[in-house]
Amino acid sequence: MIPEATVARLPVYLRALTALAEGGIRTCSSEDLASAAGVNSAKLRKDLSYLGSYGTRGVGYDVDYLRYQIAREIGVTHDWPVVIVGIGNLGHALANYSGFRSRGFRVVALLDADLDRTGELVAGVPVRPFDDLEAIASEHAVAIGVIATPAAAAQDVADRMVAAGVTSILNFAPAVISVPEGVDVRKVDLSIELQILAYHEQRKAHETGREVAAAIGGDQ
Repeated sequence: MIPEATVARLPVYLRALTALAEGGIRTCSSEDLASAAGVNSAKLRKDLSYLGSYGTRGVGYDVDYLRYQIAREIGVTHDWPVVIVGIGNLGHALANYSGFRSRGFRVVALLDADLDRTGELVAGVPVRPFDDLEAIASEHAVAIGVIATPAAAAQDVADRMVAAGVTSILNFAPAVISVPEGVDVRKVDLSIELQILAYHEQRKAHETGREVAAAIGGDQ
């Protein structure tokens, strides 16, 4: 069983390997890959050890082969059908994100409760009524759903997704949703991420202030 922390880093390694491959690099050392991924090399080697031994001493990693092995491990060699619910500004941006297709995800439907949006084309995909969710999930065997609705609608959307057979949910709504056991939820809250960055900025400012005060005190 691969630890959750390692699973969370595998897509980062895959992205770094893809960038290296696109740059024409065919082999890389653990230090080079760790630097490209923003982790230390010891952590990277330990993470990759859960997948098997793919490095060659004195040579390093075959970029294309390791990229394939990681893609296979996290399942993106499979074509995963995805539905996005909530086609406001965020949902619209997600629908236009080209990285879905290149990383093994195919947006099969865009759904919105606002019937005035029905038929609107977003990234070449027509917006359909939210009530079509069950039929779409059944037709395309959808296991992954994305929630990009206002907070008040998120739980109802999650409930409908689960009832339709969706077992993995990516939640962009600023709300905590409850799901039954066996359903995985990943929450992306941009405001919380910004608040965390603000905390670090404030801490750095305080540390700089203390250093300045100490320097002034020392001069005196």
